[in-house]
Amino acid sequence: MERLSNWYFLENSAIDLILFASVLIVGFAFKRIISNSFSKIVLRFFTDSSITVEDCIQQLRKPFELLTFWIFLYFATQNLRVPNAWHWVSIENFGIRFLIAKSFESALILTITWVIIRLVKVGILVAQVKWQGIEQKSKQHFIPFLNDLSLVFIIAGAGFVLLGRVFEVDVVALITGLGLGGLALALAARETLENLFASFTIFLDLPFVVGDSIQVGVITGDIEKIGFRSTRLRGNDGNLIVIPNRLLTSQSLENLTERDYRRAKFNITCDLKTTPAQINATIESITAGILQENLCKKKEPKVVFEGFGPYSLDISVMFFVETKDLSVYQQTKQRINMRILEILEQEKITLASSVSA
Repeated sequence: MERLSNWYFLENSAIDLILFASVLIVGFAFKRIISNSFSKIVLRFFTDSSITVEDCIQQLRKPFELLTFWIFLYFATQNLRVPNAWHWVSIENFGIRFLIAKSFESALILTITWVIIRLVKVGILVAQVKWQGIEQKSKQHFIPFLNDLSLVFIIAGAGFVLLGRVFEVDVVALITGLGLGGLALALAARETLENLFASFTIFLDLPFVVGDSIQVGVITGDIEKIGFRSTRLRGNDGNLIVIPNRLLTSQSLENLTERDYRRAKFNITCDLKTTPAQINATIESITAGILQENLCKKKEPKVVFEGFGPYSLDISVMFFVETKDLSVYQQTKQRINMRILEILEQEKITLASSVSA
């Protein structure tokens, strides 16, 4: 032991170097165990959680192992000395030691920020599992919004900590200056702020949620994501539609998913030579054909002789299909249309041409 204490390398005794290496080895050996134990402790706070320990460990392992490494590295270097021959200035003055210390502080702050972000991810994952099912649909669309909002606040907070701790900026004065310049910023980013406030309106009023089918003007699609600035829709032909949130709150919007019935309305233009007996028989047969569908019985169909067109005698057909599903509605409408074709053929009715005979 005395020989080790008398042996020096770069002005550090062998005992100090052994302690340095030992602490690092212990850190590398136990970082996985410490990370897993921390993940299990975090999971205990979610008493009714449906996620597994493996899911929690997968989210927290890498950032917490990195945080563990920085902590052990800090303790390992406490007894090391910088050789005088290197002529490094003190840590208070600008130099290599100052840059190393600031780099270490920055790495530690960023790693802690990473850990906090992953903790939020665990909470989001728990919410996704807990809020599964149609009955929780109104809560599901909050998940992407809360995820984005939490990231903004966490990253902004980490940025202020970096400025105050590492770059020694007066954060209070900076925030005050930002407040004084808030008016100019608001004027410059007026549309962005309008979209942001519109997103809060959407989340409070809940005119639609993720998965709903809506129609805004001539645009129709299924809601995929509600963001800070815009809402993403998937059109019927598969194209992605991005609509600014302010437009969704400033005009009429139809939620197609919330309706209990889907309406079909069209005219049958019969030839001018069609007799009244043929029209009466056709109206009765079409009405009976519509009522054969179980989804069309609760609301009575309306089949009437609409009137006289320039080249036709018009029969108006309107019926309601009790479904929210577009594919079910289309299949039902197709079956009814096929029956109408058969009825027209049976009654020997020809459709009118747009050109007079």
